[in-house]
Formats: sequence, C-alpha cells, structure tokens
Amino acid sequence: MLRGFYTAASGMMSQQRVQEALANNIANINTIGYKADQTTLRAFPELLLQQMGSKEIPTKHRLNLPNSNPIGSINTGVYVQETVPNFSQGDLNETGKVEDVALLQGQLPDENGALFFTVQNEDGELRYTRNGNFNVDGNGFLVTNQGYYVLDDAGNPIQTDGLEFTITPDGLIQTANGTTQMGISYVPNADDLTKEGNDLFNGEAMAVPAGVTYRVQQGFLEKSNVDALQTMTDMMNAYRLFETNQRVLRAYDESMGKAVSEIGRIG
Repeated sequence: MLRGFYTAASGMMSQQRVQEALANNIANINTIGYKADQTTLRAFPELLLQQMGSKEIPTKHRLNLPNSNPIGSINTGVYVQETVPNFSQGDLNETGKVEDVALLQGQLPDENGALFFTVQNEDGELRYTRNGNFNVDGNGFLVTNQGYYVLDDAGNPIQTDGLEFTITPDGLIQTANGTTQMGISYVPNADDLTKEGNDLFNGEAMAVPAGVTYRVQQGFLEKSNVDALQTMTDMMNAYRLFETNQRVLRAYDESMGKAVSEIGRIG
C-alpha cells in the first residue's frame, strides 16, 4: 500500500511542475521573442513481480526444486524528465522602429535547428536571443534592452553611427560610414541550449551554414509563440490530473487509517 502512496504523490508533484511551466508561459505571452516551455513526463523504471516458490518432485528423497511464476509489472510513478523550449516561429508585429528587428527562419536542414541573434553579456560571454527589441546606446552601439552588445559576424559590437541606418533582408546593416553584417548564429539542435533570464540562451552555436535560409525584417518584432487557448486547455488537464492523484492519495490514507484503527481490534 505504501507504494501506492509514492505513486500518487509523484503524480501530484509532476503535474504541479507542469502547471508551473504552463503558468510561466502565460505570464510571458506578451514577451518579445519568448519561446514556450514544454515539459516531458517519464515513468520511473517498472518492477517485474514474480511469485517465488518450490515444487516437490516425487522421488525417493523428496527433492524440492525452486520455481517462479511471473505475475506482471508494476509502475512506481512518474516525474518531469526535462523542460525544453519550443523554437517554432512566432508571429510578427510591425512597430516601425528602426532598431526593432525580427528574424524569420527559412529552410533548415536539421529538424530541431534554430537561428538566433548573437549578443555579448556583461561578462563578455556569447549568448543567443530571438528578442530583436534593440536600442542604440549613447555611443552608437546596437544593444539589447539590458544593455548587452549585439554582435556582428566577426564577434564585434555593431556600431550604427546613430539612428540613420537600414537593415537588408540578409542582415546587412548599412550606415553612412559603411556596412556591417549582423551576427546570425545557427544551432543544429536547439534543445541543447540552456534558457537563461533576459530572453537569452546559452550553448554552442555556429555560423550559418550553406543551405540555411533566413530573412531579417527591420521595423518588426517576433511575438511570443505561446498559444493561449492551448495553454489554458493544458492547464485544465494538469489540474484535473492533479486532483485525480489527490483523490487516490486520500483513498489510500483512509484505507491506512482503517487498517490502524479497526483491523485487529479486540471486541
């Protein structure tokens, strides 16, 4: 019976974590470039039950041979294995601002591949983002809302020489003093990236290889890819599953109470 306690409790804990991930998605539904988190559930290893016994052989010395009869398997619960972002393309929102940039993915050779803007955090480390809500700082550099430098294809901060610049569909920034190629990075398996705060991802990326197509859209922003209706439906399902496990746990608790207080009582 105690195994039933653990199984029901693990179900409640896993659905609580699913609910937390879905609630975070809803909270970021208006966050530019946000990628919705997806949770994957996995069952604990199954146990194979067998009935152990022995069989008497009708011989002179009454030989007993051990034998076992398979009963079946039993599951020991479920847990949230991992939470991975969904890197599907979000819808575009036209803003008209020169600094706003949207990155549209085209043909990708890898099923889980994704493209990102390359930025540099406060520690000088490379990070990747889909949030193109950029600004121009007092020194003329293109930066994120957190003040992180947006990098070019050579890994250097992009100097815009003010707000008079245009960005071509292939990511070429044109200013009065010349042109600079935006640093667009490609990740063959975006599931390997680690999600950080401020819409940043950490991991290994490469230059855009041949065969990968994309388009940079100036004056647009990529909206969050959270599906509000689907997320609300998933939240209701998670809540119902949590309640189901809760009722199972309560039933086990009542059975245990009866076993302690009633069974074996001397009349």
